[in-house]
Amino acid sequence: MRMLHTMLRVGNLEQSLNFYQNVLGMQLLRQHDYPEGRFSLAFVGYGDEADHTVIELTHNWDTESYDLGSGYGHIAIEVEDAYAACELVKQRGGKVTREAGPMMHGTTVIAFVEDPDGYKIEFIQKNSGNDSVKYDK
Repeated sequence: MRMLHTMLRVGNLEQSLNFYQNVLGMQLLRQHDYPEGRFSLAFVGYGDEADHTVIELTHNWDTESYDLGSGYGHIAIEVEDAYAACELVKQRGGKVTREAGPMMHGTTVIAFVEDPDGYKIEFIQKNSGNDSVKYDK
């Protein structure tokens, strides 16, 4: 078994695609409109769906925004340098909601950015602290 994707409902598909592609550097892997259902699906990620977990952006044509609720947390992306990643996001017009720095009560360097719909994305700096998540590669 493996994780395939996380689905996010978005109010403006073009704005969301711009953010995930041009601010976070993901690739548009596939996109399809369903006129009879009045929705579109777009899949974005850092690699092919056969080998990577991706994000499914769902745009219901008649809905402009969503209440994020209090249960959703964030998506996490490993980066080489969280400080540089935040600067790049700002240069590309994205919103940094927590600048890079050590996590509270820890040493792992993290940062948070926000997509156009208000979803949080955490940057976790690779090998930045003794409390970092370790992955077998």
